Amino acid sequence: MLEMKSTSRGLIAHGVSACAGCGLELGARYILEALGENSTLVIPPGCAALFSGYGKETVTKIPGFQGNLENTAAYAAGIKAGYEMQGRHDITVMGMAGDGATVDIGLQSLSGALERGDKILYVCYDNEAYMNTGVQGSASTPSYAWTTTTPGGKQGYRKNLAKIVDAHRIPYLATASIGFIEDFRKKLAKAKEATKTGPAFIHLFAPCPTGWRSRPDTSVEIAQLAVSTRCWPLFEIVDGVLTVTKEVKKPKPLRDYFKLQGRFKDITDEQVEAVRQEVDAAYDRLMEGRV
Repeated sequence: MLEMKSTSRGLIAHGVSACAGCGLELGARYILEALGENSTLVIPPGCAALFSGYGKETVTKIPGFQGNLENTAAYAAGIKAGYEMQGRHDITVMGMAGDGATVDIGLQSLSGALERGDKILYVCYDNEAYMNTGVQGSASTPSYAWTTTTPGGKQGYRKNLAKIVDAHRIPYLATASIGFIEDFRKKLAKAKEATKTGPAFIHLFAPCPTGWRSRPDTSVEIAQLAVSTRCWPLFEIVDGVLTVTKEVKKPKPLRDYFKLQGRFKDITDEQVEAVRQEVDAAYDRLMEGRV
């Protein structure tokens, strides 16, 4: 019998019932590849629930637990504490939740775990809406994007999750994208190492063709354009020191990014310019060392 290697293909079933072009599925495979078999996964209800079910229905080959929508970080912290009581300090416990279960409903639980210094890894895969329940807008939905609860385009700004997490002064915080896998891999390795001393957090950009009204074969291209237009800057904060890991000195036109997504089909030139001013200002803050 051939021995199954500890790779992303080995730790997740070859076939998963995610939507075609799902950014989460690609991200999850690289996450488990980086963490390896000596890990435990905590997932709330949502798109990621496809990766952790009950009994024979799970598609992952590591221990997993599916909890409530609002309690992912708390469950992960409790499981980690249980392992440590057994003298098992070598197991990485990771919470993997979407933006709705992190930026909105799970923020209190996450803040508590970060404030306590629980030695867990938390990955928020951000598809910028509540995709699993009908594409409702979340606090992470960007300005002017269509959702079923913002049919005329979202008015207002998205919540700055990185700034909130950074306020807890954790050992490691990073943004990542499925469009830049090597950058993501390096950050996963650093995050895993950081959990030896405290919490680590990664905010992952994960396009959703279903909710974004985009073609499945453009997900990686969209993820790359999000970075090259400065809509999703890539950076990390290690022990309070911020580093931009992908500088974008000459950003690509925002229309290149928006035109691939039906959720922005009604965006006006004035709104595009407003977004340009917003993302450029945010990028300038990062280059000055501020979130």
